[in-house]
Parts: sequence; structure tokens; C-alpha cells
Amino acid sequence: MELETALEAVRGRGGAEGLEQSLGRYNEKNRATFKFDPADEEKRKQLCEGILNILEKDLNTSSQVACLEALRILSRDKKVLVPVTTKENMQILMRLAKLDMTEDSLEDVSYFPVIVEALKCLCNIVFNSAIAQKLSLELNLAAMLCNLLKKCKDQQFVEDIKCFDLRLLFLLSLLHTDIRSQLHRELQGLQVLTQALESSFSIRWTDKYKAADEHNGSPLSLQETDCAIEALKALFNVTLDSWNVHSENESHQFRYMAAILRHCLLTVGPTEDKTEELHSNAINLLSNIPVSCLDVLISSSTQEESVLKYNGMNMDAIQVLLDFMEKRIDKGSSYREGLTPVLSLLTECCRAHRNIRKFIKAQVLPPLRDVSNRPEVGTTVRNKLVRLMTHVDLGVKQIAAEFLFVLCKERVDNLLKYTGYGNAAGLLAARGLLAGGRGDHWYSDDEDTDTEEYKSAKPNINLITGHVEEPMPNPMDEMTEEQKEYEAMKLVNMFDKLSRDEIIKPMGVRPDGTMTPLEETVGQYQTNEQDSSDSD
Repeated sequence: MELETALEAVRGRGGAEGLEQSLGRYNEKNRATFKFDPADEEKRKQLCEGILNILEKDLNTSSQVACLEALRILSRDKKVLVPVTTKENMQILMRLAKLDMTEDSLEDVSYFPVIVEALKCLCNIVFNSAIAQKLSLELNLAAMLCNLLKKCKDQQFVEDIKCFDLRLLFLLSLLHTDIRSQLHRELQGLQVLTQALESSFSIRWTDKYKAADEHNGSPLSLQETDCAIEALKALFNVTLDSWNVHSENESHQFRYMAAILRHCLLTVGPTEDKTEELHSNAINLLSNIPVSCLDVLISSSTQEESVLKYNGMNMDAIQVLLDFMEKRIDKGSSYREGLTPVLSLLTECCRAHRNIRKFIKAQVLPPLRDVSNRPEVGTTVRNKLVRLMTHVDLGVKQIAAEFLFVLCKERVDNLLKYTGYGNAAGLLAARGLLAGGRGDHWYSDDEDTDTEEYKSAKPNINLITGHVEEPMPNPMDEMTEEQKEYEAMKLVNMFDKLSRDEIIKPMGVRPDGTMTPLEETVGQYQTNEQDSSDSD
């Protein structure tokens, strides 16, 4: 009923007041509608066309808002976007959203709701239409969005405009690689988006890359948090290919960004869920920043109010990352999306920055004292990470093992002490280190000290399980030699059958630590024996 009434209104029956009332009822009824009746598809297309025709004319602000709200609801349905996704209609919405290349400031506060609704419409249309995505590049939409962001700088009551401007930039940079490249190379997108991110926080700079730590600062408002999250997401897309820094200016830009992100990690949102979402997006962006620029996360600390110091460095942000990692582990689900980014970030930070590695190791892998339980049993962070080393998801298993390996300075003997051989076998096989040794990366030569408790228990530790086991009676003690030989041959025959049926494949270890079929290892051994006897 409301659809027919709205359609009659946009056709000019009822005047401006009737238009607002009819569209208002339609909007109220369908505010939370995301699935539409296929039988009404043609009517909804006609309503879209009618609304766009009306928006071309001069209307009062309330009528424009009502039309744009209806168009936003209709644009949730991909099937009705054909009349919307034309160059002319996109330009109508861009004009209403004040997307142009002029330097005129945003002064008329009463018009702001029209800008917000037009931006919301463009977000839906760009997200749901490949044609609109292509038109966005042709119409230079990204450049105009950056210009609108600049107009929002130092303006009041523009948080909603800024938020949906950033969301549209995020969608464009996500869905169109050419626009992502344009933002990075031509539009100074890195600088514009970084300034937009900074403006979401009340940062007081005390040095070049150092913000004042305000641990008792008030939480961000919901609008500020949403703006920061949208800026973080857009920056993530723009910095996807930023592993290498090629100039001093780029290095400064990334260090400046990392300093803002450090402040972001020490900031809380209006709710616990919003804080987690804010920190999650900050961690994703930190993963794109060249690791050489992440030293600003632990700038030297001279402030008395600093909560955590290590070797004179402020470790507050690193502690937030560790707490975030443990919280994601405790969730017990969505490890690939939720846990691997922070684990990957911490691994690279530990590999590149000695103070970060030593601080984290002191918390994750403290000196061993009680080795009566298996490494994977317990509630400590070490226990939780060791359990992940045998996770069914290969990506999760690899990054958890890599993180612990780096904390152990990529030394096999050190890793086995904390995890046991059984848990570490997958990593060692992949790295060709089953025979021992260390990884390729160089670390400082500071020595690890074992506790007296560990030293006394070490001779009794089972290297496979990584803990001290209770002595078990030897079942062969009461066997005769003939019985032992019989059981041994029985075991050989069982392995032989499994091997012939290709249920298992016996493997050996080459001298370089990599695995190979057992036949090849035996053949190599026999060749070496033959060469040795010939030389004699």
C-alpha cells in the first residue's frame, strides 16, 4: 500500500507536502527492510526513476531528505539499480552530496542532512553495482571525496558527513584497484586519510612522533569511534602494497601514522565491542606499515605516568597488543580472521625490534619452573599458543608456531624446551630443521638463563611431550629374548603392510634437516658407506 502511495506522490499527485508524507510513511515501514518482494520489482524501479527526476528540481531540504531516504532504502536491492546507475543520475547525487572540486566551505548546517543521505545512497549504489564502480572512476569521485574531507577539517557538526565520506572512500578503494592506486599516487590519499584519522582523536603531541599518554582520558564518542574505524579501513586498502619504504618522505608519513595508531591502541571507545573493533582495525593497518617504521610504538619513556617500561622504553601499546591477542585466543573461533593479523604483527615486531621481543618473551615464555604438565595444558598464554601449534587450520598453526619460534630467537633447542618436539614437528619439518639448528634471521647473543628447578628436572623431561613423566614399568622386562624378537618382527610386519597399502609413508631426515622418503635416506647412507670404504 505504502509503495503505491509513494509512487503516486512522486508522479506529482498531492504536492510537496503529500510527497513528504507519502515517502515518510514508506521510509518508516521499510527502515529495516533488506529483502524485498520480487513481485514489486518493477514498481520499485519506477519509484527510483521518479525520485531522481524530482531531485533534479529545486526542493526544500526536508523534501530532499525524504526522497534520499527512500532512494537509500531502494538501493539496498541490486535489481532496481539499473535506472540509478547512469552518469547523469550519479552526478545528481554527487551534487547533492556537495562533491565537487571547489574550495567553498560547508556553512549551511541545515543542509548537512541532505549531504549525509546523498553519501549514504552513493555507498549503497557503489557497493551493489559494478557499473557504478566504473562510473566512479570516470567521474573522479575519489578526488571529490578527498576534497570534501578537506572541507570538513576544523568544522563543527560534520562528523556524519566525514564518516560516510570515509566509508565511500573505503568501498571505492576496496572494489576498484585503479581507484586505490589513484588515491595512493595522485590524490595524496595517505596524507588526507591520516589527517582524517588524527582528527578523530584529541591528540596532544609532545615530540615529533610522540603523543601525550592520557591514561585517564575520556572514551571516544560513538561518532568519533565510527569515523576513526572508517578512516582505518580506508587507509588499510590504500597501504596494501607499502611493505617497502622508498623515500624519506614516505618513512616520515608511515612513522607519523604509526604514532597515531599507538595513540589509537591506548584509546577506548564508548563500549567494549566498539573498543575491540577500533583496536582490530588499528592492528590490521599496523600490519601494512613497514616494520622498520614501527619503532615509534615503543618510544623512550621519561613520563612518570607510563604504566609499563622495559629498558627505558614505553611498552603500553605492546601490552595492549598482547592483551588483544589473548582475548582473541580465548574467543575460540574465527582464528584466521581475528587472531592471525595480531599474531603476524607481533611476530614481525619481535623479529625486527629486540626490546619488543625481550618484553614479550618475558610475558609469554617466562623461565620454566614447573615442567610436570605438558606445554599445551594450562591457562597461561604459553599454554594457549602451544595448543594452537596443532590447530586444524594450517594458517593459524603456522603463525602461532612462527611467533613462538621468533621469541626463541629461531633456535630449535630453545623452542623445544618450551613446546616439546611433538608440538613443534610441523614447523621444523616446514623449515627443514628436524635435525636441529636455527633459522636464517640473526638475533643478539644474549643468553637465556634456566631456573634451578628446570635444571634439576631436565634429565627426566620427555623431549617429545615436553614434560616430566611418571616412570612407567617396562613391559619388556619380563619377556624372554624369543618373545622380544617375536614382538619386534610383528611390529615390522605391521609397518610393512601399512607402507605397502600406502596408508603411511616411512620418512627419513636428510643431513640438511629436510624430510625425504626412507628409501632415499637408506640409499644415501649406503652410498656414503661405500665411498668411505673405497677411500680406505
